[in-house]
Amino acid sequence: MVSKTDDIPASVPDCNPVDLADKAGDGAQDGETQLKDPCEHSAETAMVNGDGAHDHAEEAEPKQDGNGEADAGDDSNEQEVIVIQDTGFTVKIQAPGTEPFDLQVSPQEMVQEIHQVLMDREDTCHRTCFSLQLDGNVLDNFAELKSIEGLQEGSLLKVVEEPYTVREARIHVRHIRDLLKSLDPSDAYNGVDCNSLSFLSFFTDGDLGESGKRKKKGNELEQIDCTPPEHILPGSKERPLLPLQPQNKDWKPLQCLKVLTMSGWNPPPGNRKMHGDLMYLYIVTVEERHVSVTASTRGFYLNQSTTYTFNPKPANPSFLSHSLVELLSQISPAFKKNFTALQKKRVQRHPFERIATPFQVYSWTAPQVDHAMDCVRAEDAYTSRLGYEEHIPGQTRDWNEELQTTRELTRKNLPERLLRERAIFKVHSDFAAAATRGAMAVIDGNVMAINPGEETRMQMFIWNNIFFSLGFDVRDHYRELGGDAAAHAAPTNDLNGVRAYGAVDVEGLYTLGTVVVDYRGYRVTAQSIIPGILEREQEQSVIYGSIDFGKTVVSHSKYLELLEKTSRPLKIQRHSVLNEKDEKVELCSSVECKGIIGNDGRHYILDLLRTFPPDLNFLPVDGEELSAESKRLCFPRQHRHRLACLRQELIEAFVEHRYLLFMKMAALQLMQQKANKDSNKSDVPSITETSDTPTETSADTNQTQTAAAEALNATEASTNSTSQSDGSTPAASQTETQKEESSSKPTVIGCLESAATQNGECKSPLEGKELEETIPGLAQAKELAETLVAEDGAGIDPKSREVVLNACRAVGSISNTSFDIRFNPDIFSPGVRFPEDIAEDIQKQKQLLKDAAAFLVSCQIPSLIKDCLDHTALPMDGATLTEALHQRGINVRYLGTVLEFVDKTPAKTQLDHFYRIGIIELITRCAKHIFKTYLQGVELSALSAAVSHFLNCFLSSFTDAVAHLPPDELVSRRKSRKRRNRVPGGGDNTAWASLTPSELWKNIASEAQSYFYFSIHCESVDQVVEKYGLQKTTLLREISIKTGIQILLKEYNFDSRHKPTFTEEDILNIFPVVKHVNPKASDAFHFFQSGQAKVQQGFLKEGCELINEALNLFNNVYGAMHVEICACLRLLARLNYIMGDHPEALSNQQKAVLMSERVLGIEHPNTIQEYMHLALYCFANGQLSTALKLLYRARYLMLLVCGEDHPEMALIDSNIGLVLHGVMEYDLSLRFLENALTINSKYHGARSLKVALSHHLVARVYESKAEFRSALQHEKEGYTIYKNQMGEAHEKTKESSDYLKYLTQQAVALQRTMNEIYKNGSNASIMPLKFTAPSMASVLEQLNIINGIIFIPLSQKDLENLKAEVQRRQQLQELGKTEDSSEENPMELEDKIPID
Repeated sequence: MVSKTDDIPASVPDCNPVDLADKAGDGAQDGETQLKDPCEHSAETAMVNGDGAHDHAEEAEPKQDGNGEADAGDDSNEQEVIVIQDTGFTVKIQAPGTEPFDLQVSPQEMVQEIHQVLMDREDTCHRTCFSLQLDGNVLDNFAELKSIEGLQEGSLLKVVEEPYTVREARIHVRHIRDLLKSLDPSDAYNGVDCNSLSFLSFFTDGDLGESGKRKKKGNELEQIDCTPPEHILPGSKERPLLPLQPQNKDWKPLQCLKVLTMSGWNPPPGNRKMHGDLMYLYIVTVEERHVSVTASTRGFYLNQSTTYTFNPKPANPSFLSHSLVELLSQISPAFKKNFTALQKKRVQRHPFERIATPFQVYSWTAPQVDHAMDCVRAEDAYTSRLGYEEHIPGQTRDWNEELQTTRELTRKNLPERLLRERAIFKVHSDFAAAATRGAMAVIDGNVMAINPGEETRMQMFIWNNIFFSLGFDVRDHYRELGGDAAAHAAPTNDLNGVRAYGAVDVEGLYTLGTVVVDYRGYRVTAQSIIPGILEREQEQSVIYGSIDFGKTVVSHSKYLELLEKTSRPLKIQRHSVLNEKDEKVELCSSVECKGIIGNDGRHYILDLLRTFPPDLNFLPVDGEELSAESKRLCFPRQHRHRLACLRQELIEAFVEHRYLLFMKMAALQLMQQKANKDSNKSDVPSITETSDTPTETSADTNQTQTAAAEALNATEASTNSTSQSDGSTPAASQTETQKEESSSKPTVIGCLESAATQNGECKSPLEGKELEETIPGLAQAKELAETLVAEDGAGIDPKSREVVLNACRAVGSISNTSFDIRFNPDIFSPGVRFPEDIAEDIQKQKQLLKDAAAFLVSCQIPSLIKDCLDHTALPMDGATLTEALHQRGINVRYLGTVLEFVDKTPAKTQLDHFYRIGIIELITRCAKHIFKTYLQGVELSALSAAVSHFLNCFLSSFTDAVAHLPPDELVSRRKSRKRRNRVPGGGDNTAWASLTPSELWKNIASEAQSYFYFSIHCESVDQVVEKYGLQKTTLLREISIKTGIQILLKEYNFDSRHKPTFTEEDILNIFPVVKHVNPKASDAFHFFQSGQAKVQQGFLKEGCELINEALNLFNNVYGAMHVEICACLRLLARLNYIMGDHPEALSNQQKAVLMSERVLGIEHPNTIQEYMHLALYCFANGQLSTALKLLYRARYLMLLVCGEDHPEMALIDSNIGLVLHGVMEYDLSLRFLENALTINSKYHGARSLKVALSHHLVARVYESKAEFRSALQHEKEGYTIYKNQMGEAHEKTKESSDYLKYLTQQAVALQRTMNEIYKNGSNASIMPLKFTAPSMASVLEQLNIINGIIFIPLSQKDLENLKAEVQRRQQLQELGKTEDSSEENPMELEDKIPID
């Protein structure tokens, strides 16, 4: 079977997508057949062909090469049908009361999955308690279909009703409730059960795709109303909130029942239990009929009880039915009608609108929703669901056991790895959900502490087998490190450590499930529990590490062996420390990292808060000097706590940077040796012989190191003009002494560096081509150096070994024979002492840390700014800004430094958007810090009043905001004095009410100064808004998202000076902000990356196959909904589009938009971009009005999230302008295009090619309006830019000059006609002028250009050349060790392509 499926992924993309759906039932995503994982069928085949996955590219190739892409389809189609048929088969399903129907299944599926499909189908959705039978034999729910004897193509499966149990009856009622509420968004607003919002269907009128087309036959142009609402037009200052969540008329759900709840007569008394009564329900129908229903083992029937009298006898008639729906349909006509209509609507919705997301997404706004009775919700709230946690036998889940056993699953081949990753991911998302619920219960006071006698902040809790602790400094544990501030930072550091060790995934080493929850001003850490840890004292159980920050330290050989495996990937150096008896103890982690062997025999590590080395820029140490770069920027600075550490991304980037440097040094020395040999064999001693003095003092090494380090950080091109002259004669000057060598070797580096580092860009100092030109013979030397390093020092001639040794010393490698940089995380930890004999090594480590800190400020921050200047990084809001910082290893505490850096950049106006987003982030983070402590003192009954008061002080122009205290405040205070220990979230002071706006803004300014070292000279929100050009809605969004506030969706008047903006009624909810580890689908990710690489090299077909394969694997691990699947779908859609399959592109992009809305949020910057892509594909499919609606939506969200002044806005506006031009709305079109022109000129510089293109687009509209003078003016501007940038001969310049000629002719013709009219009056003979509406094709062509999609018409010969060129470039790259292939791709398809 495997051999057959091997070429599936290769062949699926070639065949016509519509056939595919019909043949394979694989279109199940769009239909209603299954909800489980819409892509499961195809995914399962992927599991089989794990190892074949790499071969199918070859199999697919002959098809393409032979006859281009045109007619490959026909001959290959038959064979595909066979292949696909082989992987899945069809069974017939016969359910009671319905016609038999066919269902497509795959051999790897479980029987249970057919159950799921039936519970979702329109005609069988009301059944939950049934078995499937084949020839009278009941199928086992957990059996795979391939293991069932006699099950084959065309088998008939019977659905047989089974007797109920209490559990089954509950599940049935729960399922019916879910069906009744399936269109009701209240769960999404309340942030429960992983529901979240999606509004795409509101803008596309239901589904896109086929049904969308049928609706809009006929000439589209006439029916479109293109005028956007006023607030979307360029220049509008209004930022309304209401359009954020357009109210869908379908969402007024059809009422099927008035009430469905558990009856007060539950549970049944013993004598009724023996008659089979399981439970009683109370129901009020729409017709106001009150009935009491018995759920019995045989089904549901009416009994004779009323509200006050219990009479369990069946009523007459009793309407006994196996399903509650059948019963209700008989007694309530309205129920029957509405339930059918509701299910029809439910199955018409796209599956992605209703599948649960893996992690809960909260919405910061919600409309006023009526609170309706809901039995299931009520029951969940009281049993806190512990009674039957997620219907799992054995009641509460043993989280630790689940988390660890999934890690232990085998991972030898692809199917095993997929199973393992899927299990890890599933348990993980369940754990995160349970931990979040538990943390909220703890803060809300619904959980009893395990040490109730202690004061509130010291309490610890256990709930549902999860251990909870509060982020306070209990028992002065962190006193030396910064008290509560350190206790607040430790959990997130620990989480980063858990994430890092989890990613390395060493067998036999276990970490705890960890989730950090911020809720109502408290930070709660939730951890799974090590078996047996609660029974013993901590001192006995820790057998590795230290429980008192290094005073007493122990080690353990097994732990050392396990941690040794993580030391290379995590760059942690094995080192010794002294314990209290001054004995050496060897460790391979920081001292805080504790090893505990659980009762289950597993080796656990916990407290990983110092996995990464400390950040010396924020850790002043007496007597330690930082490097010049750091000092120039006023580092080191005092931080709140001493736990500030470098990010893993920074460590990676730093080591990468050092590796390039190491290669260069080795190569240069080798060249030098060669030069020496050639010039004179005898008298001049070569550089390598000078360092034969092994007895270096540590001061000496230090000197070499600092010199090397200084050279490393030569970031400005002009840092050091002498280095150029020195370095130009490398062979001559370096022969004197050791000292001389140490000072001049770096000058050589300096010279190289400066060649590569204009404005501080240090990413890959030598790109392929530059390398060859800089120094002749360097390439060969580099190869030589590579071989030296590869051989690890054995069997190399002493001269070469010497070269490697020198290079190693210069870059601070811990080995003398190969490049290996690792950090000692215990350096500068208070309380940790090191043995005397490694003092030299410790000195080196300290220097390495200083270099890394300097690298952050001198390389990474400038490179971030450079990326923002050339728009490879385009943050749009706080979250994307933080992400951009983190990707480059910059912690958010550097935000002030980054902003100051922007302030000093000459091209500051081109960074306005970045600066503004940075300021908003800085201000809202300061406000969040203040809000955290502010909330801790608020008792529950005053919560909404306190939050609204805080928001008024923060955002309202009303200067004397007064808090409304709840009326019974004073009474309750007197009573509560006596009770000493209260729940954590039960502060009782009313100090919060005295906060004033001026005081809050003073606090924000001082917080900005003390935390970010950034000065904001503003005393009120209006001054800040004025000074930095901010929007209050954006500030509101950012603070709400950061603190978990949910506010009422309505228009707020921020600028009234007479009344406050918010009242307590406007605060709807406060949600937790949750941090957890995201387990990855590694195999899928590799496929995705290799697919991207293939696409970038121009092999679209192969790329498409790999990405389809990746999609299958992602679905297998994550289920249907995940951020990474979203990226995968987006790229697939883009490929479909480029390969000319517009409908398929539309379908994939629609999924990407829905998924982005559901998983990231309806106004997340990623969602905005997905909307833009979808609009382009809609336009290409001829759905113009939909394309416009989508673009207007994107523009609205963009305005809300970051305002109009942003480079991305130019792209949205160019798109809108082009579409409007296409539908002949010229005046509107000009408004948008001219705005785009303004923004492009500002952010790309008036001479950029983007601006030239903008001029051209504007000129085209003026031409359509017959205003030739304006058209000529704009086209001339464009022409000048093309001429200056590209030269006369370039095709763009020629195109532009041709267009200018054409415009001039048109203008002359028009003028002639006008003159004719003036001369001869009304009887003039007028030549008809050509006023052309632009053709759709030409508009589409321009849309493609501005969205960075380039179609290159290629002949077969071009293809060959292209491939050869790509291979040549790859070889160059291997030489240059450059990371970034995107510089010189023949075809760029990444999402953010500058098309200049």
